[in-house]
Amino acid sequence: SIQSTLIYINIEQAMFKTYDDQFITKVAHTPEEACKLREVGFAKFDDFDGVHLYSKRK
Repeated sequence: SIQSTLIYINIEQAMFKTYDDQFITKVAHTPEEACKLREVGFAKFDDFDGVHLYSKRK
């Protein structure tokens, strides 16, 4: 039934904290920049060519 489905959807959202997938993205070129981004809640998600990419949810 739809009620059972809605219960499982609510459980999934509570367990996995599903949100709208909108992010703020920043680039760190130095260790100092990386530290500043981490201090304000950004998480590293990739790096290439010597730069580190950080993001956090809006």
